Amino acid sequence: MGRNIVFIPNINTGSNRNAPYHYSVKSWQKWSKQYNDIEVIEWSDPIMDPKQFKITLQRYWVHDILKHNNIEYNQVLIVDADTIIHPDCPNFFNETKDKFGVVINNGCYEWVTRSIGQWGEALFPNEPKVKPWKYFNGGFQITNKKHIPFYKLVQDYYSNNINEINILTKKIKAATDQTIINYLTQINNIDTIYLPECYNLQDLFKKSLLHIPGYSGFADELRFLEAGYIYHFNGIPSNPAKRNVAYWMERTYKYLYNE
Repeated sequence: MGRNIVFIPNINTGSNRNAPYHYSVKSWQKWSKQYNDIEVIEWSDPIMDPKQFKITLQRYWVHDILKHNNIEYNQVLIVDADTIIHPDCPNFFNETKDKFGVVINNGCYEWVTRSIGQWGEALFPNEPKVKPWKYFNGGFQITNKKHIPFYKLVQDYYSNNINEINILTKKIKAATDQTIINYLTQINNIDTIYLPECYNLQDLFKKSLLHIPGYSGFADELRFLEAGYIYHFNGIPSNPAKRNVAYWMERTYKYLYNE
């Protein structure tokens, strides 16, 4: 039995969007040092053209990537690179019960319900809609080798429908892989365990946890540090103060890790 892997896709697609993601990688690396059985892998080489096959779709080849690189493992967390982990975060790998581990997407419910409805109508018209309270975020998934057949199915689905998926992504503008993987998980009755929201605390702005001048009437404090262990800096609006993903990732990392 190998280590548990934290797999962080960090691909430079030319937009410079990934510039602050090194803070994410460093936070995960520092956190993991307290455990003997956790290894952090930063994945920076896409296996397909990102213009045709988005990175969020390519991450479902994680088992193939690890096998190709002769990396033995027990469980693997696929986590978004716009996250920072608190140094006191518990070892969530111990909480999965060998199931597919996810966290509820407790964020913008307009976005969630619209995504579920429109992707469902387009790709899964005969399938019951995914319930919003069961809809998980794709940026935190814990998988293991018994899920390889399911991930193969997901790979085949994406490969066979990639052109339609790319068209719908531009039309719907609410998720790429995330809603699809929710539907495929439901259709295939994957044994799923929902871990606490503290392991993927997201949509912080809408939770009134990010102080942005001109938007926020509360103190400029990192109050979200008291609300969870893994901070997902998504859904942050453009603002004159330029308190964007890069700002919050740098500020949070330096505060937590004294750098």
